[in-house]
Amino acid sequence: MADITAIGEVLIDLTQFGVNEAQVPLFAANPGGAPANVAVAASRLGVPTAFIGKVGEDSFGAYLRQVLTDNGVDVSRMCTSSNPTTMAIVAVDSAGERSFQFVRGADCALMPEEVDETLIEDSKILHFGSVSLTRGIARSATIHAARAAHKNGVLVSYDPNYRPALWNTERDAVEWMILPLPVVDIIKLSEEELPLLTGCTDLEEGSRKLTELGISLVLVTLGGAGSFCRWRDECFTVPGVPVKVADTNGAGDTFFGAVLSRLCRRGRKPLEGLERSELEEILHYANRAAALTCSRSGAIPAMPTAAELEGGVM
Repeated sequence: MADITAIGEVLIDLTQFGVNEAQVPLFAANPGGAPANVAVAASRLGVPTAFIGKVGEDSFGAYLRQVLTDNGVDVSRMCTSSNPTTMAIVAVDSAGERSFQFVRGADCALMPEEVDETLIEDSKILHFGSVSLTRGIARSATIHAARAAHKNGVLVSYDPNYRPALWNTERDAVEWMILPLPVVDIIKLSEEELPLLTGCTDLEEGSRKLTELGISLVLVTLGGAGSFCRWRDECFTVPGVPVKVADTNGAGDTFFGAVLSRLCRRGRKPLEGLERSELEEILHYANRAAALTCSRSGAIPAMPTAAELEGGVM
């Protein structure tokens, strides 16, 4: 049984890691995809996780399935498609910041009937992101899963990770990104994504608007500055951990996976009785996990283990 079930995209991150003697960019085929990243991050931190998604019947698909398995993620409900495995081409600048291009494939083909509702109902948290809302039948599958979780009292966590290259227009993106909000309990977004969903750049005002929709816990990542939180009408910021950045890819997913992993340890109802002091400690833990990921290259390969964090690394 999984404490956290993630649904959405798993893909190949063709991530730039340098240039050769002729200044031609060099890329590594790293495993990635935000929901899969969150599942791995939480699994590495000691929480049972499962993943629902779709890969191609190709070597990349087999590789991704093996990576998730090797990281303790249950892939028994992961499907295959005649479409090729999806790829994201991730270029990294000198400051470690990323730019994306996508070659979509199998991830868009996940169908509602391929979603195991029993797995979701037995979980403490269902997690998804907005990339699977961008196109194809996967839109319906993802929304179906979120509504099923909400109906059965399973916490729903959502990362509206905005990737402009995946949408026809910003207006189209906003329309689909706000659609699931009424069934969401926990949301994690960046400072840039907050105004997209709320029309407001102010953290306190924007987060208040999200809680008015029924979202209990609002988290905003602030890069090196740490993370902002709204919980029970209280707002506070937990500072980040200074680190020499090698690659920011996967940092937000590591942060969210760490938060969800710690919440799951609280019992069947992860938010019940949660006090500010405990939440601050959880966010400090998650900030440390994200910082450690930033200090290494790749997304999944860079994610920390519980032993590293508990042993005082970062």
